[in-house]
Amino acid sequence: MPHLIVECSENILNKKSPDNLIKEIYNTVTAIDSFENNVMVRIIPYKHYTTLGTKDDFIYIFANILEGRTLENKKIFSKNVVTLLKNMFPDVPKISINIREFEKATFVNNSMI
Repeated sequence: MPHLIVECSENILNKKSPDNLIKEIYNTVTAIDSFENNVMVRIIPYKHYTTLGTKDDFIYIFANILEGRTLENKKIFSKNVVTLLKNMFPDVPKISINIREFEKATFVNNSMI
């Protein structure tokens, strides 16, 4: 159940609608083997920021996934999402993703209680 938090400069949402961006990311992630259809994607736009001393547009994704995926799966995940975003936003100079794993033993949500 990947949870993707998309942090971006506010201007990104002037280039593509938030709903379209969420849909494209969702479709890209669910097309990868071993990732379920219950993907969550959220966008946090920033009005006030600096990227290495500039006001260049940026997209940075924090992808939180349940432990147990192979390194190859995680590489495919990262590459596919960045490739999608690079194609959608060819003029955005800073696009990155970071995959973080959370432990099965300590993960709890309300449906588990």
